[in-house]
Amino acid sequence: MPVLAHLSDPHLPLPRPRLSELAGKRALGFLNWHRGRRHEHRFEILETIVRDLEANAPDHVAVTGDLVNIALPGEFAPALDFLARVGPPDRVTFVPGNHDTYVRATMEHSNRHWGEYMRGDDPADAPAGRFPFVRRRGPVALVGLSTAAPTAPFMATGKLGPDQLRELGARLAGLAAEGVFRVVLLHHPPAPFEADRLRKLTDAAAFRQVLREHGAELVLHGHTHVHSLAWLDGPAGRIPAVGVPSASASLAEDHERASYNLYRIEGRPGGWRCEAISRGLAAATGGVVELGRQMLQG
Repeated sequence: MPVLAHLSDPHLPLPRPRLSELAGKRALGFLNWHRGRRHEHRFEILETIVRDLEANAPDHVAVTGDLVNIALPGEFAPALDFLARVGPPDRVTFVPGNHDTYVRATMEHSNRHWGEYMRGDDPADAPAGRFPFVRRRGPVALVGLSTAAPTAPFMATGKLGPDQLRELGARLAGLAAEGVFRVVLLHHPPAPFEADRLRKLTDAAAFRQVLREHGAELVLHGHTHVHSLAWLDGPAGRIPAVGVPSASASLAEDHERASYNLYRIEGRPGGWRCEAISRGLAAATGGVVELGRQMLQG
């Protein structure tokens, strides 16, 4: 029975920037970090979550974006150290979030530093940062997408684009013929959520249409920093789309505390079973406990 773990939005500590690096959107992001986000995202809490994840020993870990905050050059190497702490590239799959491509100046840094975690198994997927990419792990196929793109100040939207959507359809169709359990990974949520238009996936409807035509067994995302479950239409039934809170979120009452999910997958095409188990901080002790579980398939 393969076990897949899913964590997202760790927002690692922000190093001290040079004054020359704080221009435009980065300046606003830096102020936002110091006024509030540095209290919301705590590295010691992230360490607690990772230790619990290690104790549960999943077969693979999916990380759905936002390792960093304002994409300073000095943020990328420590983020690679964090990914290595979670696991080696063959056991951890990463897709980027909007904070990972906060500005155009460092767009290529994610490929340079984290490329081994964003590389498919097939020779055609060999270039790091080519999306979608596919990784097969036993009966599970992970399909990595990128919704990350630099945006104007005060915006955190995402976009897949027609090329990525077209290739996604072909990949999903091919994987269906192989009879594997298809898990699609992206940062922005594919279903409408309660937030303003400045944070949405702009071509979410087109993404849902691809799933409606070609199907998938599970969709995992981050970005909203909350537990969420939406059901998307597929050709043979509904597809669960699951989001998780930030893996570094503090115990403050104005947001959901740090959590991650485990997915236990078994069965065969037409008879898959998938149980989601949520684990996160206990409000009373600050330790990690099971928060709940739910059957998503079967």
